[in-house]
Amino acid sequence: MQLNKPEIKVDLALVHYPVSNKNQETIGSAVTNLDIHDIARAGKTFGVTNFYIVTPYQDQQNLVREILDHWLVGYGARYNPDRKEALASVRICDNLESLFDRVSGDGSQPVLLATCAKKQHNSWSYEEVRKRIFSGEHFLIIFGTGWGLTREALDMMDGMLPPICGVSGYNHLSVRSAASIVLDRLLSV
Repeated sequence: MQLNKPEIKVDLALVHYPVSNKNQETIGSAVTNLDIHDIARAGKTFGVTNFYIVTPYQDQQNLVREILDHWLVGYGARYNPDRKEALASVRICDNLESLFDRVSGDGSQPVLLATCAKKQHNSWSYEEVRKRIFSGEHFLIIFGTGWGLTREALDMMDGMLPPICGVSGYNHLSVRSAASIVLDRLLSV
């Protein structure tokens, strides 16, 4: 059954720098194949416009390009057209500034929301964000890798989404899982 796609404008970004390690030092984390595939597929499922991979490292950008080339024009494109369709949304950015420039390049200034495993003072409810998305506002939802976005990166945001918490007290989801849960909470019909 094909549902009518609501008019939404949501972009995602997966940031590999600047992120923190477990000692709260600023690091760059490695791009992973699974993150690219799984978040792009979840994004396509929920109607995300673009999925940005943010890393300043050329070797990591080249890895993303090789993966995309295989699935968009290589054997993977013929073998699995559904994967090709999902990965067509992936874009590469050098840093947060270039990300913000690209996302607002059409003249719209998106609302910048980040995710974090810890409750932040400027959290917005999922219900509020969902209403604003479905009323036509443009949102950029930003996920950090490693141990999360640095404080400086978090300070650039308009707000935060609440952490995803279960009943166990354990709170260290993979970013792929977190992205899928967030998208379901914000964009499910």
